[in-house]
Amino acid sequence: MSDSASNSEDSIQIEIFPSRILSPETAEMLMTELNKVDGIIRVMVQGNRLPEKVGAGPGTGEKVEHPLRKPIQIGDQVIELEICVGRIRVELSNAEAKEKVREVCEKMLPFSFEFREGYFFRRKPTVTDYAKLGPKADPSMLGMVDPKAKINKLVFIEKQEKEKKEEDKDE
Repeated sequence: MSDSASNSEDSIQIEIFPSRILSPETAEMLMTELNKVDGIIRVMVQGNRLPEKVGAGPGTGEKVEHPLRKPIQIGDQVIELEICVGRIRVELSNAEAKEKVREVCEKMLPFSFEFREGYFFRRKPTVTDYAKLGPKADPSMLGMVDPKAKINKLVFIEKQEKEKKEEDKDE
């Protein structure tokens, strides 16, 4: 297994940290636009968990109707949003993609945000990665697993390659 989580040692990692929690509509628009940017290797969305049921107190076990818990569509996939989107981490293959991501953020976010470069994804497997993904895990999945999430609740969206789309059209 590779020591690096990404396929390229020259990748750039950035964090988009909005000054507000994103509404499902804003998160959907931002993620849809980011999905169109070439050069993105992987994206991770982080935030506080939105409970499905009341965990304690008089209403224990009753369903929580939270206004931020809505389905969003990214590309062809519909995802039930189970967190308040608070920050987005992106791994990029080149500096040109970084500038495109910044432009998308400036266009889609009507409020201030921090745009930081650094190391945000793990480069070596952790105990959680081993427990959730196994010993022969895909290196691009390292550090992308929520320790509290059930394995059937994990969502991975793979970007369709342009070549695959062209091949499908030819057939």
